Amino acid sequence: MAEEKLLTVRDVSVILGVFEKDVLDLAEKGIIPAYKIGGLYLRFKKEQVEQYKKAHLNEHPECQIKEEKALQDSLYDFLYFNDFYILAAFLIALLGFLVYRGL
Repeated sequence: MAEEKLLTVRDVSVILGVFEKDVLDLAEKGIIPAYKIGGLYLRFKKEQVEQYKKAHLNEHPECQIKEEKALQDSLYDFLYFNDFYILAAFLIALLGFLVYRGL
């Protein structure tokens, strides 16, 4: 028996056509059925997401489909989900520069 693959927040945002932050907000409110794995990461069943999309998309104004993501919103999503990696890369570059200069 093959195991069912659970969807990530990004996958659900693509299916519903909303921002990833909106998916997290809907999951935290209990509007979209979600599963926590290890208490950290949200996962979703595809059937439940499709069912939600058909039944409830027009009922929640915070889940309206966005035709185009503005550059500012895309940048916000990128920084929201990658802030640790950006900070780590900056610190590594700074340490590398300091070592190179011989300090």
